[in-house]
Amino acid sequence: MDVLAFDQPDLGQRLAASGDEQLDAAPFGIIGFDAATVVRCYNQPEAEAAGLSPQSVLGQPLFTSVAPCMNNFMVAQRFEDAQAAGTVLDDTIDYVLTLRMRPTRVKMRLLALPGAALRYVLIQRKP
Repeated sequence: MDVLAFDQPDLGQRLAASGDEQLDAAPFGIIGFDAATVVRCYNQPEAEAAGLSPQSVLGQPLFTSVAPCMNNFMVAQRFEDAQAAGTVLDDTIDYVLTLRMRPTRVKMRLLALPGAALRYVLIQRKP
């Protein structure tokens, strides 16, 4: 089983083809959500880092219930714009998470492929 890498070029396709075991083995947080922004995938590293159980996150709207600190032009709006234009989104940004925790500096990769069932926020915590 190949370990997923935060910066690998074909990561969008790899995530779509990965099972829960492979997603949980990734060394970074993975949040997958559908076109209605409902969380459908939430890996173990993200659950541990954020302190939120998968049971409390799965089935919830990402940008209003789970991570309202991402409901802005830097994150949520990029997904909306890519979806409306039918274009690929693959941006990596420096970000500060603020919900339910002290401000935490992270690197986020925003991934969306036109027609894919899920879009992804990947979160790499800085040491």
